[in-house]
Amino acid sequence: MLLKRRHALWTFVYFEGVEPTNNGAEQVVRHGVILRKISYGTHSTAGSRFVERMLTIHATLRRQHRHILDFMRASCSAARRNHPGTSILPIEASVSPLRRAA
Repeated sequence: MLLKRRHALWTFVYFEGVEPTNNGAEQVVRHGVILRKISYGTHSTAGSRFVERMLTIHATLRRQHRHILDFMRASCSAARRNHPGTSILPIEASVSPLRRAA
């Protein structure tokens, strides 16, 4: 199984900004794990989808150093006016492609 994905093992060498560990991913999901433990999870599929989406938004905006309340306020305002919502994509991602290491 590992040999099938050997080309991906060295991605961190070829692309700037890619970490060689999964520490970042584990830190991101930690909030969800703690929330599930203290609240005993959700009791419906809709509740689970809501929590998943809110945790994704929170983690993404946090890594971009953006304020979640500003994002939620803008998103709710856009929904009330039937306008497209605020993008969660980072601003620089829409401008520059993935940077390749030298």
